[in-house]
Amino acid sequence: MSEVVTGEAVVVEVRVAQLPSRALAFLIDWAVQWAVIILAVVLVTQASVVTDESLATGLLILFVVLVTVGYPVAFETITRGRSLGKLALGLRVVSDDGGPERFRQALFRGLAGFLEFWTFAGAPALITSLLNQRGKRLGDVFAGTTVIGERSPQQAPPPEMPPSLASWAATLELSGLSDDLANTARQYLSRWNQLSPHTRDEMGLRVATRISAQVAPPPPPGVPPYAYLAAVLAERRRREEIRLARVRSTPPPYGPQRYGAYGHGAYGHGAQGSGGQGYGVPAAAPPRPAEPPRGEAPTTSGGFVPPV
Repeated sequence: MSEVVTGEAVVVEVRVAQLPSRALAFLIDWAVQWAVIILAVVLVTQASVVTDESLATGLLILFVVLVTVGYPVAFETITRGRSLGKLALGLRVVSDDGGPERFRQALFRGLAGFLEFWTFAGAPALITSLLNQRGKRLGDVFAGTTVIGERSPQQAPPPEMPPSLASWAATLELSGLSDDLANTARQYLSRWNQLSPHTRDEMGLRVATRISAQVAPPPPPGVPPYAYLAAVLAERRRREEIRLARVRSTPPPYGPQRYGAYGHGAYGHGAQGSGGQGYGVPAAAPPRPAEPPRGEAPTTSGGFVPPV
């Protein structure tokens, strides 16, 4: 992952395309370009029988320039940074500020690509990509662009609540749990099946100990670290879903939902005056939603109790 700063000074995290995927995308484009060049040579050879030889040579040079330079420029301009190879691999060319690629930048990349790939067999592009932190080739450096991957890796499903810990998790005090530590626990659970047993137990115990210092009450005795972490994250996610659902269902302070019986604001339940407008006692405000159930947390900070 890498960070780009937009024109509004907003930092956006993007996934920079790796060298193997970019090389495979180039091979696809290169194969398409060579197929078009071979077709153009066949057509020009057939036409040279009835036309002047110098005219046929000029047409052949024109076709080669259009294919080697015009192909990437045209495709990246029309599709906003994607050629056929990049489209197949899920890649896109963007500006360094995160915006879409412009025609001027596509032209710089196309002209530099002719020198990098067709003149020097891709050596400058390979060396520059290996030295640059974002994997930029010379065309990207000159044009101020970056190739990113649009296809994000598949995320692991959220952890499920262990049934035996559901009642205990409902009493948790989670206000002190930081987002960074919760993300660490989530990453550990997503890789739990890929770790060796020794690493799995050692890492789980370390993460669970850190979380138990910010969460109360401590888990019941004998709970393994992965079950404890899964219960904490599942309960945290459940409470967040409840909070978001209540935010969406709460009516705005002003608007059609707060109008009275006569459609003239919140004062619609009093005596009716002239013109049909209602005045008098304000309409009763809707009852405040009840807070989510929360148990009594012990005064002690507690700590994670590893299984016996």
